[in-house]
Amino acid sequence: MYGPECHAEVTPSPQGHRSFRYALQEHPRQALAVMNQLRLSRQLCDVTLRVRYGDGPPTDFPAHKVVLASSSPVFRAMFTAGLREQAMEVVPIEGVHPRVMERLLEFAYTASISVGERCVLHVMSGAVMYQIDSVVRACCDFLLQQLDPSNAIGIANFAEQIGCTELHQRAREYIYMHFAEVSKQEEFFNLSHCQLATLISRDELNVRCESEVFHACINWVQYDCEQRRPYVQALLRAVRCHALTPHFLQMQLQKCELLRSDARCKDYLAQIFQDLTLHKPTPQVQPGRAPKVGQLIYTAGGYYRQSLGYLEAFNPRDGSWVRLADLQVPRSGLGGCVVGGLFYAVGGRNNSPDGSTDSAAIDCYNPMTNRWSPCAPMSVPRNRIGVGVIDGMIYAVGGSHGCVHHSSVER
Repeated sequence: MYGPECHAEVTPSPQGHRSFRYALQEHPRQALAVMNQLRLSRQLCDVTLRVRYGDGPPTDFPAHKVVLASSSPVFRAMFTAGLREQAMEVVPIEGVHPRVMERLLEFAYTASISVGERCVLHVMSGAVMYQIDSVVRACCDFLLQQLDPSNAIGIANFAEQIGCTELHQRAREYIYMHFAEVSKQEEFFNLSHCQLATLISRDELNVRCESEVFHACINWVQYDCEQRRPYVQALLRAVRCHALTPHFLQMQLQKCELLRSDARCKDYLAQIFQDLTLHKPTPQVQPGRAPKVGQLIYTAGGYYRQSLGYLEAFNPRDGSWVRLADLQVPRSGLGGCVVGGLFYAVGGRNNSPDGSTDSAAIDCYNPMTNRWSPCAPMSVPRNRIGVGVIDGMIYAVGGSHGCVHHSSVER
């Protein structure tokens, strides 16, 4: 009888003699367990790692060269490639905390490691230093799960410093995707002006409106206004200012003290305001943002025996529809448009068994919260309305109220 951890196979030879091959699958683990017991009892150890970190006293770790060499290419080269450590019984180690070395040794002997939030960066640095790739991957996976607006910049910088390409790329993608939340965190305000300019220059930045990038830069300068005021103009040139609305620029030029006190910035934004209001062609303008998020097509309201309150979104990538928050009042004949990443439902009529009512309402849908909120209503109800957007303003054109057909336009 053999257990599941054993395997025996009988094979005949060409001469007719029988032989068998026996394999104990648990042997490597059991052998390592014995070696670990020998390490802990300081038996048969042929090397001592003397770990010194900073100004603290050194800590000695007895070990077996063969185990260290099997777990780390660095230790293997150290003990087999003719380096001076090959003949040393005590090998000095610097740049690694003793607790980190303790965990790496534990992994070498047990194939298991326990790492918490407080020490994961130190353990990952040590694993990178000794090229223990499996520990690096485990720490990388853990950090990816911990990504948050408050720590994404720090994790990205750390990954870049230790040369962990995958973690660096994934953390940067997180920053781009969650820029609005990241820009409110302490790490964001500790960026250098070069780091900030590089960040806001990325096409992948996911923002509802370029005004979010503009405000983030102004807030960064105001965090340390005395030292950062000279960088305002360079940051504004990294913002896609031609994607801002004339109304927004006008308000900033009137109310933002930081801009009013800087003649060059004021002239720069005033020229962009003029270009936008006159709709001048500007071939040198940077392209719009292109975040790596799915683009959806929204449908709202409609009519089937009575007016509908549905809001649905179609994903062209996979051909799927998803039901979203219903309109607050069912409507047919309404108009729709998108401004600053928000969807607006304008006018229409509520046809129901209880009667029909033309609507002057404008409701705003926020895809981030899946909620509707009312806006200021139009001056008159407009059913079967035409809607357009110019310079961030919504224009309501024509429509009808009962038997009256409008020739008016309002904004």
